[in-house]
Amino acid sequence: MDQQGSDRGKSRVTDPSVSFGTLVDIEARAAWGHESHDFTPWLADNLDRLSDALGIPLELTGREVRNGRYSADILATNPADGSVVLIENQLEASDHTHLGQVMTYLAGLDAHVVVWLAPNFREEHLSAVRWLNQHTDETFSFFAVKLRVVQIADSPLAPLFEVLEKPNSWDKQLQSKARAVRSSVSGEAAERRELFWPAYAEIDPRVESDLKAGAGGGTRWRPVREAGVVISRYVSDYGVGLFIRGERGKGGEITLPRLEAAAPGLTAELGPELGDANFPFLANREVDWSDPADIEAAATWLAQQTNKYEVAVQRHLALEEQA
Repeated sequence: MDQQGSDRGKSRVTDPSVSFGTLVDIEARAAWGHESHDFTPWLADNLDRLSDALGIPLELTGREVRNGRYSADILATNPADGSVVLIENQLEASDHTHLGQVMTYLAGLDAHVVVWLAPNFREEHLSAVRWLNQHTDETFSFFAVKLRVVQIADSPLAPLFEVLEKPNSWDKQLQSKARAVRSSVSGEAAERRELFWPAYAEIDPRVESDLKAGAGGGTRWRPVREAGVVISRYVSDYGVGLFIRGERGKGGEITLPRLEAAAPGLTAELGPELGDANFPFLANREVDWSDPADIEAAATWLAQQTNKYEVAVQRHLALEEQA
């Protein structure tokens, strides 16, 4: 850099009109008062933030997934390779109880990627995660991720995820998997999506501008802003379906009470009952992916259901009615 360029850089840094704040750490419980009622739903709605930190796509499978006497906080899928991702979170320092739960869930939920989240980790727990990465089959991956909440002055709170422990070869694994995904066009799951969504767009062109929720592209969100919800449509191994969920950043603690209040009207109009809180008013249809005619019929069905759901939520969940 020449002297003139150097001087320009210095003048910007020392400009008296520029003010700087101080980044401070905030207790996690200042952001989420309760682990299962507040933090877990928020994380489920914001998996993209954790996905960025880990370097892998994540699609939500379920919350509070039962495994014997216990419930795993979050179960997700990596759509790039179909692996099951178990996420166990805390709002306090790591403890032996959660380490034991992680091992219990690992055996019962067929997870190959385990993510343990906590604001602080004791050294013995980091050592345990490190040992698991070194002594288990290479198909298993264990992460210790520090949860931070930061703020500058009176700015909104900002969550940060800092990966403290990961497999030694994790970065190389990601590069290898990315190459494999690109070369195989994501395998059979991608082929199904490539068959289905263009057929669906012929019937409902608006899907082209809908949000592709999840890096795998298997889900499309139709926002219904006047109702404060989205209609989530998905493609799975067995078929297609849809359900109602909150807008991004609005977890079950905000959306579920509204859905419960409107459940009688929605069920009368749509058919499905409220059902599983993770997939409210779920409707699905099996598809024979080897039959082009059945794929087209499924696209027609899903487009009709989307229109039906859109009208129903506008009628029963209009925000002005909630005032």
